Amino acid sequence: MSETRRSPMPLSETRSPMPLLFRRHSSGEIRNLASLSSSLLPAFGTVMGESSVRLKRFLIAPYDRRYRLWQAFLVVLVVYSAWSSPFELAFSKASTGALLPVDLVVDTFFAIDIILTFFVAYLDKSTYLLVEDHKKIAFRYLTHLWFPMDVASTLPFQAIYRVVTGKTSRAQVFGFLNLLRLWRLRRVSKFFSRLEKDTRFSYFWTRYFKLICVTLFAVHSAGCFYYWMATRYHNSESTWMGANIPGFKSRSVWLGYTYSMYWSIVTLSTVGYGDLHAVNIEEKIFTIFYMLFNIGLTAYLIGNMTNLIVHTAVRTFVMRDAINEILRYAKKNRLPEGLREQMLAHLTLKFKTAELQQEQVLEDLPKAIRSSILQQLFRTTLENSHLFKGVSDDFIVQLVSEIKAEYFPPKVDIVIQNEIPTDFYIIVSGAVDVVTYKNGMEQFLSKLGSQQMFGEIGVIFNIPQPFTVRTKRLSQVVRISHHHFKQLVQPLHEDGKIIHTNFIQHLKGLKKEELAEMPLVSEFLDDLISEEASMNEAGAQNQQENEISPTTSSLSKTPPTRVIIHGYQPDHKPKSGGNAGKLIHLPDSVENLLSIAESKFGRRGTTIVMADGSQVEDLAALREDDHLYIF
Repeated sequence: MSETRRSPMPLSETRSPMPLLFRRHSSGEIRNLASLSSSLLPAFGTVMGESSVRLKRFLIAPYDRRYRLWQAFLVVLVVYSAWSSPFELAFSKASTGALLPVDLVVDTFFAIDIILTFFVAYLDKSTYLLVEDHKKIAFRYLTHLWFPMDVASTLPFQAIYRVVTGKTSRAQVFGFLNLLRLWRLRRVSKFFSRLEKDTRFSYFWTRYFKLICVTLFAVHSAGCFYYWMATRYHNSESTWMGANIPGFKSRSVWLGYTYSMYWSIVTLSTVGYGDLHAVNIEEKIFTIFYMLFNIGLTAYLIGNMTNLIVHTAVRTFVMRDAINEILRYAKKNRLPEGLREQMLAHLTLKFKTAELQQEQVLEDLPKAIRSSILQQLFRTTLENSHLFKGVSDDFIVQLVSEIKAEYFPPKVDIVIQNEIPTDFYIIVSGAVDVVTYKNGMEQFLSKLGSQQMFGEIGVIFNIPQPFTVRTKRLSQVVRISHHHFKQLVQPLHEDGKIIHTNFIQHLKGLKKEELAEMPLVSEFLDDLISEEASMNEAGAQNQQENEISPTTSSLSKTPPTRVIIHGYQPDHKPKSGGNAGKLIHLPDSVENLLSIAESKFGRRGTTIVMADGSQVEDLAALREDDHLYIF
């Protein structure tokens, strides 16, 4: 195993973190990759192997499952600290009473976390390698602001004072020292940031819960500080609490807390009943700043909630705007009602099925993953279509990676008669009608359903599409490009023969009404029958020695080459008629070619030349769509 090094660190001190995403000595395997939204990434060029899977002894991976659970547990304790710190400042007797042992237990857990931090590996931001050297981990922690603040927010100053002096003190300074615990709130911020990126949780509700927590903390902190101002004023009767509850300092803690929360919420919501109001100048100044803070907090809350709500309706706004644009365009260009309805139906379906569109979902994935997904979805459909029955797995695998899936609403034309053939289609679900137009009248020919194909006749013969194909109901189809199909078939000769045989069988099974609309196909089938008869007559002796069926014979040969034959010399074109030529499959011998030409033109030739006058001596040298002149 080789390992890329970006700095002069020893190999044992740095490791690429990626293997630990899947197998770690400390916690086994990660079962849900959605939880790795904030995990570590390896540096470019880092070579990873099995020897980098395990961390050094007595080290913890920062994304270890059990360490993450420990961090989540500390977040719960942070919530308590966020409540107790302002509360103990306002109600000092609570800090030396029932809450003191709870504070000690909570501080103990955070002291344990300080010790654990010296054993947690970290990611070097310059190399993106996991640093495992204990000295470097300790040096990094001690030289940052985190360590002194973590220690200051964890030390139980009131308990230490009681142990040293043997006295219990409710001095004001201890209340402010307890506010250092609010440093722990950074854990909550990181926790919510990780939850917002975790796809297992709803972003809307995660963000909504975060906004509620921010609001409750602001209300709680302001209410406690406002009560503390009342308790510290030199004349308790000239305070907002003393004016309503004489002797409030000796009353219940929870009575004072209830009044404080009531004032804070009423002020935050700008209701202002007037029953609790500032009395002295200090309270009035605090109230002014609190209301200014509320303006910013309210704007923050409204802005976030608006974004969350609007985000869910963005697609609706886009759809309405697009529909209005379509209506304006149709009205301006005086499009017929039927065409306008097709445009609206297609646009509406596009937005309704946006999450099902394969291109949007798959475009950012690697090609191998896209191909695997498309095989899972459409392989059976391709294998059961008449053109691809019996082809090899290699052909299907290559073809399925090039298909495009689309949805069409009812009564929409997918293929239009006489348009240039660029694609053909296979129906995955739904149904379509095949229609043709005669003298301006529409005539129904057939109905196609799931796993049936259309458009392939125009593509293979390279002729304008002979029919119009219209959806009967909501249909999903896969589109295959003419260009990609030809590129794929050319090197796969055996699959080409199978496709050719399947296509001929399909043409022979078409209805008479459909063949009547395709003169070229009808002529091709007649020529094919004549060609087979000529070849059978010329090779009768070979057939007696080794009889094989026509289908087996076609499968044993290379795909037939199509050529165009003419019954005259290249420089002596007939003045009228008969100059279009005949499209045939190239036989295996010159004698058979002359026999086919005799059946087509009524006279037997002896010479075969190309358009440039060069004489043909070897049929194997001919290419697709060559023009041959026989005279």
